[in-house]
Amino acid sequence: MSRFEHPVARGLGNVTGFALGPYQTAVIRIGFAGTWLFFLLRELPHRHEMYGPDGPWNWDMAQQLIANNGAFTALMWSDGHLWFEIVYAVGILSSVLLLLGWHTRAMSVLFMIGVLSLQNRSIFMGDGGDNVIHLMSTYLVFTRCGQVWSLDARRAARAREGGQDPVGPVGPVLWWVLGLGLSVVTFMGELSGGWLLLFWGLWLAHGLWWAVGRRAPESELRKLLDVVANLAHNAGLLVIMVEACLIYATAGWYKIQGSRWQDGTAVYYPLNLDYFSPWPALSELLSSHGIMVLLVTYGTVAVQVAFPFTLFNRRVKNVLLVAMIAEHAAIAVILGLPFFSLAMIAADAVFLPTSFLRRLGGWAARAREGAVSRLPLSRGSDVPEQRSGDAEDSGEPVAEARGEEPTDPAHVGFTP
Repeated sequence: MSRFEHPVARGLGNVTGFALGPYQTAVIRIGFAGTWLFFLLRELPHRHEMYGPDGPWNWDMAQQLIANNGAFTALMWSDGHLWFEIVYAVGILSSVLLLLGWHTRAMSVLFMIGVLSLQNRSIFMGDGGDNVIHLMSTYLVFTRCGQVWSLDARRAARAREGGQDPVGPVGPVLWWVLGLGLSVVTFMGELSGGWLLLFWGLWLAHGLWWAVGRRAPESELRKLLDVVANLAHNAGLLVIMVEACLIYATAGWYKIQGSRWQDGTAVYYPLNLDYFSPWPALSELLSSHGIMVLLVTYGTVAVQVAFPFTLFNRRVKNVLLVAMIAEHAAIAVILGLPFFSLAMIAADAVFLPTSFLRRLGGWAARAREGAVSRLPLSRGSDVPEQRSGDAEDSGEPVAEARGEEPTDPAHVGFTP
């Protein structure tokens, strides 16, 4: 029995003692926040027609639908133009701050609120990628996605070097402001049921985490909170991976049942629709080659059906992962669906190897240092100090037990 106990105990230790996949969760945080940010900025001139009071799906129709399905949207709290502008601005600001990794736990909640508020307000907007962002914004709330490549990680590294509080004064102030806003919304009766419990539960959990970490950082309660946070993170990461596999598996198997995918002509028809032809000459060139259309059609089905099964073989998985990312990049250019493609590429990034992501982070750090070194430095500036704040270069050992987890489980991922 002892031979079987050791792997089980080691597995339980990894799941409870570490927040796995720090680089993968950082990539999907950056990917989805960036995709939603670019979408909101592109649609800024048309925001009132798409999600606001001037849209064809008016406020009364949205209210009737939400009364039946119980979906959450802050835009149902008021039909005024000012409130809409505030929610839209919060969506943009939270996307920027989540992308940068500034107080990621609080920003992930605000990011989810912004996504759900806009998408549930007008459910007929979007091109498929919005569904992926809708789901992933909810899952990101439960992950510690600011462990690396974030301002939180930089602040924590500097705090460890100087023996200071890694949260700083902004965290408690932000927690109090959000608590005040949540109290007002609750008092007005805009939140009820599961959403009320979720938001208050997150607010109380963040406050408890900060209080215990500040007053008793070495206590048993803090260790228990670490275990709970790691379990929530790893469960959220697993759900993200399963969701990505389900997206591809269901898409592939539904394609198999379609006659156009069976005879190899399904790709031909979108190439000849004006809506999906931002580059008519390129679409015409591709659609004129029957063999190419046939190969792309069958290749798409084969890759989507096979991908969930290739997770058991790392090399094959990486090959199909490159193929799927290249396919989505081609869809973005040829069919004019950039945000759908960006959302899917961000979902694919959860399967990228840790070694590749660390090399990617090293390339980005060197490129940043090269750009900084070419700028005129003011008196007193210190480039090495900037490097020391980076999670990649802070000197903290980042082991890859099972290829994934960092050595410091008590990281900054749960700060408000």
